[in-house]
Amino acid sequence: MVNSEKLKEISSSKGLKLEGEVISSGMQKTIVVKVNRRFRHSFLGKTINKSKKYKVHDANEQAKIGDWVEIISCRPISKTKKMVLGQILRSAK
Repeated sequence: MVNSEKLKEISSSKGLKLEGEVISSGMQKTIVVKVNRRFRHSFLGKTINKSKKYKVHDANEQAKIGDWVEIISCRPISKTKKMVLGQILRSAK
């Protein structure tokens, strides 16, 4: 995890906080997190599940595949990384 001082520097005050599952941790200091969201279709009324994958900066390489994590938006770290690891909510079995 990122220490609190560093997290305050990196994340914005309006930083978006999301929760998701780590699906890949093969890259150095980067994990891929899958975030699911569920909503009702405005016209049909059906419940729809959508998911999106985010590349997340994990400086200490603590998160493993299957962990449930909180991610926070921040300034761009690279071309594809715009999120940092906030905390590990639940570890994989």
